Amino acid sequence: MNFTAKDVQALREKTGVGMMDCKKALVEADGDVEKAVEILREKGLASQAKKASRVAAEGNIGVYSDGNASALVELNCETDFVGNNPEFKALSAAIAKTVVLARPADLDALKAATIADGTVTVEEAIQELFLKIRENLNLRRFALVEGTAVSYIHGGGAIGVLVTFDTNAADQAAFAEMGKNVAMQVAAMNPEYLSQADISADELAKMRNITVESTLNNPDTLPKPIRTKVFDKAIAAGMLSEADVAAYEEQKNNQFLFNFLSEEAKAVLAQVAVADKAVYESDVIFSKAIDGRINKQIKEICLLDQPFVRSDLFEGNVGGYIGSVAKALGAEIKATGFVRLAKGEGIEKKEDNFAAEIASMVK
Repeated sequence: MNFTAKDVQALREKTGVGMMDCKKALVEADGDVEKAVEILREKGLASQAKKASRVAAEGNIGVYSDGNASALVELNCETDFVGNNPEFKALSAAIAKTVVLARPADLDALKAATIADGTVTVEEAIQELFLKIRENLNLRRFALVEGTAVSYIHGGGAIGVLVTFDTNAADQAAFAEMGKNVAMQVAAMNPEYLSQADISADELAKMRNITVESTLNNPDTLPKPIRTKVFDKAIAAGMLSEADVAAYEEQKNNQFLFNFLSEEAKAVLAQVAVADKAVYESDVIFSKAIDGRINKQIKEICLLDQPFVRSDLFEGNVGGYIGSVAKALGAEIKATGFVRLAKGEGIEKKEDNFAAEIASMVK
């Protein structure tokens, strides 16, 4: 065992691993630094495997663009403290650059690719960072887009957005500003589609059916002529109590009518409405009401149809805002798509009950 404190410090600087772990590795390697590095890596892999089952829902969205292609990556960790670590953020950015350079087909290909501006693979780079921070790290997903794109990172890496455009004004500052504003809209409003044209006929049919079912199951939302028919049928069939019938007769023109009805009456009215679904679907008044509600939903889920949140800049929808900037520049600008990644999206986080944990420790 032939090594000094300087050797321990040098190993620590090389690997980022704690002093005691470095000293133990040098002892095991009889002072051979390269062998000690391998020992640390092997132990790190074993430790990493043990921690792989821990929930990693924090992290960072990394972004990179070279002007011709752009990428977002989601790199997860266990705590927001690590997610805000400069090395962690630098790694996510380097992986995003690797996506643009290597054009991987999937996550496995990305992990096997040599990391940008480095000599190790992406997977090895993640493991090296794990040796320093000792948290479960997970490269969860990435997105790659070709052509002109404008990026926006919100909340220090909590959300990442890329919006792609066909334009002849990519080099103009006003275009970049507009693109960032649209990307901020995507981050804030989380649209599902670019425009109604991107919603398939099957999806529109499903949306319509859900809207119809929801409306019939909530008779207070029915158009008044249809609602009157539902009440008339329920009353004629003796399905409502005398108290509910009296309340209806007294409050039928009150917009808060349903506040005066029993829960039983509401359930009966919904039952009657649903039973006559085919009749109401063919009714022009009902059909127009459903069309109006679907159009409202489309304005909420389609980016170009959404009201532009920066009303201080433009009054209207996002598509109108883009058109106004194009007109002002005398240029052609068409939004062609977007990608939005939010860290931990869809991952069920573990809720720690520290009081219960401490109580169990003192039993």
